[in-house]
Amino acid sequence: MGHCYHHALSSVRKWGGRAEDYLPLHQWFDESKEITADFRHRALRHHAQGIFELERTFGATTTLSTGRVVPVRLIGEQHVLEDLGFIPSFADWVRGIRPAPWMGRAQPIHKLVDPFSAGVSTDVATT
Repeated sequence: MGHCYHHALSSVRKWGGRAEDYLPLHQWFDESKEITADFRHRALRHHAQGIFELERTFGATTTLSTGRVVPVRLIGEQHVLEDLGFIPSFADWVRGIRPAPWMGRAQPIHKLVDPFSAGVSTDVATT
């Protein structure tokens, strides 16, 4: 697919109403284009958990201008299916990310902030 408007027109074909009824939902999926303007933006929301997040954000259903009530999850599934051809899990996206060394560098902050960490003195000076 492509532009959110085209996804919205596809929703109109499927459930009726007007494109404006669906645009906010389809735009939500593609807001991640602000981060990266290529297909990789989809890793943020184009998966099963993203569809459930859409539902949490917009509610379980949306009422169209015609009065018809449509489950938001179905609209989310439509969007992802049109873009990817299936609904991946977030784990599917993660498996496609090539790890780089900086991704695994964790700082041992516990040694700096936890007085009960091994090797850190817990003696308190008395006055």
